[in-house]
Amino acid sequence: MDKANVTQADYTALSNENNESAKSVINNKRMRVAIYCRLSEEDRNKENTEDDSISIQHQKLMLSDYAIKQNWDIMGIYSDDDYTGADRNRPAFKKVLKLAEQKEIDIILCKSQSRFTRELELVEKYINGLFLEWGVRFIGLADNADTDVKGNKKSRQINGLVNEWYLEDLSENIKSVLRSKREKGLHTGGLVLYGYKKDPNQKGHLIIDPEAADVVRTVFNLYSSGMGKTAIARELNRRGIPNPTQYKAENGIAYKLPPNKLGTLWKYSAIADMLQNEMYIGNMVQGRYGSVSYKSKKNKPKPKNEWVVVKGTHEPIINIELWNSVQSKINSNFKPCSNGKIGIFAKKCRCKHCGYILKSSKSHDDRYLRCPTRQVDKSCCIGSFISENVLTRTILKELNLIINKYLNVDNLEQSIVSNEIRSEKDSLKQEIEQYNVTLKKKTNAIKCLYLDKAEGIISQEQFIEYNNDFQREKEAIEVLLAEKNKRLSELANENDVLNEKKQILQQYVNVTELSREMVENLIDYIEVSCKDPITKKKTIEIHWKF
Repeated sequence: MDKANVTQADYTALSNENNESAKSVINNKRMRVAIYCRLSEEDRNKENTEDDSISIQHQKLMLSDYAIKQNWDIMGIYSDDDYTGADRNRPAFKKVLKLAEQKEIDIILCKSQSRFTRELELVEKYINGLFLEWGVRFIGLADNADTDVKGNKKSRQINGLVNEWYLEDLSENIKSVLRSKREKGLHTGGLVLYGYKKDPNQKGHLIIDPEAADVVRTVFNLYSSGMGKTAIARELNRRGIPNPTQYKAENGIAYKLPPNKLGTLWKYSAIADMLQNEMYIGNMVQGRYGSVSYKSKKNKPKPKNEWVVVKGTHEPIINIELWNSVQSKINSNFKPCSNGKIGIFAKKCRCKHCGYILKSSKSHDDRYLRCPTRQVDKSCCIGSFISENVLTRTILKELNLIINKYLNVDNLEQSIVSNEIRSEKDSLKQEIEQYNVTLKKKTNAIKCLYLDKAEGIISQEQFIEYNNDFQREKEAIEVLLAEKNKRLSELANENDVLNEKKQILQQYVNVTELSREMVENLIDYIEVSCKDPITKKKTIEIHWKF
C-alpha cells in the first residue's frame, strides 16, 4: 500500500494510535533504526576499559527489545562509554548524526533525550530542527520524547504510561534473569572481588588473581597468628602493598586513583570485610544490595537471609581450616559496647583533619575515639583523639546551653522568633483579606462594565479601554495575592518546624546523661581535631540536626 493512497483521516488515526506496524505498512518499508547509548557519570562500573558498563548493557538490552517488538530493522547499536552528555566530540554520537544526515536511518532510539545530549542548543539544532528536515524520527523511550507525536497531550500521557509499564516490566525481567544466573552460581556483577578475576574462557566464572590472592592469604595468616586488624592494615601500608582500589586502577580496571594518599591506604574496615567474606572459600555470594526501585540507581543493603549464596562455584583462596580458625578468633574477640548495644558515638564522630570516622577503643577502663588513618599510616594524618567521657560532658554542656536559650520557661511561648512569625502572619492575613475584597470589587466592576456596554451607556471603544485597565489591575492583585498566600504557607511551615524543634528539645530539659538515642535524634555528626601544639586544646564541632 502506498502512503499516497491512504486518506488523511486514516493516517491521522494510525498516528494517534501510535501503531508502529501500521505506519511501516503505510510507508511500504520497514523502519531503519539506529540505537544510541551513553554512559552517565554515576554509572562507571566496568572492570576493563574494553568492556561495556552495566548501564550500557542494560540500555542495549532494553532498546533492542523495544525495537524488535516494533518490527524495526536495527541498523546498528552505537555507544559512547565514559563521555558526558555535553561532549560534542563523542565518536558514536557523531556517527549517528552522520547516518541521519545521509538519510541512512529513519529513527534514532535512545533511553532518554539526556542520553543523547544535555545541551539545549543541540536539542534545538538536531532534535527540533535538522532531524525534521532530514526526515529522521527521534525517540527517547524513558521520558516519552518523540518527534512524531505533535500536539496531542493525552496521547503523550497514555504513551508515557505504557512506556512506564514497559520499563517496569523490563526491569523485573532483568532482575529475574540476574536472579536465575546468581542461583546457578554465575557471577553477574561488573566488578570482581579483590583476589579474583573473570575467566576469559567461561562467562560468569571466576579464577584466582595470583598477585592479589597472595595478599589475601597474608591477611588471613597474620590475623590467625594474633595480629589485629588495624595492625595488619598498618603492616600492609608499611610494605607498600596497594589496597584493592589502587591495585585495580594500576591494573587497568575501571577505577580512578584517589586524588590523595588517604584513598590508597589499607584500613581496618577493608581488613574486617575481607576476613568475613565467604567468596574466599569458594562460595559465590551475591545480591547483598538491591535497588530502591526500577526508577532509581540508588542501592540499599539487603538482609543476609536474602543474599544469594551458592557453595563451591570457584577455586578457594583460603582453605577451610584457616577460615574456621579466623572465624573462631573473630567471634571470641568480639566485645560489643554497652552490654551488646551499639556504641554511643558509633559513626557519628569524624577526624577534623582527614574526615574519616573515628574508631572506638578501650584503655584502662575508659573508652576513647581515635582516627583510624593515623593508626595505619602516621604520615597521612596528624590524627584526632578524644575520651568518650570528655566528649559526653562537652555535648551535655552544649545541649543545656541550647535548651536554656530556646526553651527558657519564662519565654517559651513568648520567644522572639515565635512572636515575629505570629506578627508577620497576622499582617499577611490582613493584607490577604484586603486583596480579596479589592479583587471582588474589580470582578464586579468588570461585570458592570459589560452591562453598561450592553445598555449603550458606554461605547465599544470605552468598554475595551476600561476593561483592559480593570483586567490589568485584577491580574496585578492576583499576583500579589498569590505571593502573600505563598509567604503565609512558608511561615506556617516555619512555625511547624519551630514547634517541632521545641518538642524535641523539651524531652531533654535538665538531662544529666547522654544516650545513643539522644545522639541519633539530636546530632548529625561531630568533628574532632587533635590537640593544638600551642594552646594545647582540641576543637570539637557539634553539627546539630536542628
